[in-house]
Amino acid sequence: MNLISSVITWAMRQRIARLREMRRNGAAFQEKQLSLLLTKGQHSEWGKKYKYKEVRNYQEFASRTPVNTYEDFQPAFERVMAGEQSVLWPGVISMFSKSSGTTAGRSKFIPVSKDALYNCHYQGGRDMISLYLENIEGSTVLNGKNLAVGGSMSRSLTNDKVMVGDVSALIMSKLPSWAQFLRTPSLEIALMSDWESKIEKIAQSTLKENVTSLSGVPTWTVVLLKKVVEMAGAKHIHEVWPNLELFIHGAVNFDPYREIFNTLTPARKINYLETFNASEGYFAIQDDISLPNEMMLMLDYGIFYEFIPMEEIGREYPNSVSIADVEIGRNYAMAISTNAGLWRYMIGDTVRFTSKNPYRIKISGRTKQFINAFGEELIVENAEAALAVACKESNSKVVNFTAGPIYLNVEGKGAHQWLI
Repeated sequence: MNLISSVITWAMRQRIARLREMRRNGAAFQEKQLSLLLTKGQHSEWGKKYKYKEVRNYQEFASRTPVNTYEDFQPAFERVMAGEQSVLWPGVISMFSKSSGTTAGRSKFIPVSKDALYNCHYQGGRDMISLYLENIEGSTVLNGKNLAVGGSMSRSLTNDKVMVGDVSALIMSKLPSWAQFLRTPSLEIALMSDWESKIEKIAQSTLKENVTSLSGVPTWTVVLLKKVVEMAGAKHIHEVWPNLELFIHGAVNFDPYREIFNTLTPARKINYLETFNASEGYFAIQDDISLPNEMMLMLDYGIFYEFIPMEEIGREYPNSVSIADVEIGRNYAMAISTNAGLWRYMIGDTVRFTSKNPYRIKISGRTKQFINAFGEELIVENAEAALAVACKESNSKVVNFTAGPIYLNVEGKGAHQWLI
């Protein structure tokens, strides 16, 4: 195990030089990605329609390509799932990531090409470890195993040649052998669909493993840790996994869970590393563990990023900027063009840049979860920050909340109405 981990550690550290160059010269990396996307994408039906063979720069690309939502792309996605080739991206796509619902309440099915799987999602996983090793000198995280709490997958009901599932399940199922060696539990357990049974099986099968890192959504990971401690008859998790040193998290705001994790790991301080990994791609990684909630945008994964100011959201032809022209502290909706055939696709998340050297972001909310009735631009990030202060001062815990505008009228001023 130590020999294998030493070889993998060496390989991971070789990537650091390129990541440091990305920090210094991110805009150039993005120009290269757009060029590569257009060169390959021109051979798809979409690329021929918008004449990508003729596009020479970002301005030409933006002027001839519409900004798209899932609903805009859904007919094309359905054709790809039915087995049509080269609709949005050259070749056959046989995997779709099942994501959270659309405005119509149905699940989304996002194409995952081989290019996206290997050059984006897998590269993100490798870079995550590389950046962690850069942060923690002398780390032994690769001397043990990563325990991932992921989703499930199955064959499409409409085309049995297509696999559909949570993006974590698709990634796990195709991992190379060296990566499978460093993870636990078995794929059979990891890809179970019944969550209650899955947690029970994971706990049973990993009690004797040398688990050095965890990855997953905080909610289910907390449930798993409590189950493991209970099964082992231990006081805390480090009595079971003494070498546990890292929790890799994403998908939700981690701040409400940080104290819970600290309570579950009293014997040894563990490190937390945030990632921004979605069905549509692997976008960002926390490159400095001393900066919670800030992540470096990864700029050479076959994704070209655009940023739409909040006041432009909802317009038919919104103005957007490339990464070279973003402003620190301003909230943007993020649009992506990817090596899975998503072209100027609005992913629904809003971000705020905290740095341009490197390009670091904070997730600030969702494009459909903000109030701007009077120019106030109340976003989820601000609402959660305010509630955190209120909870601390009143010794309270919030289970859920919602808010909406009360519009100006003759009788009174505008306001917000909250249900907490």
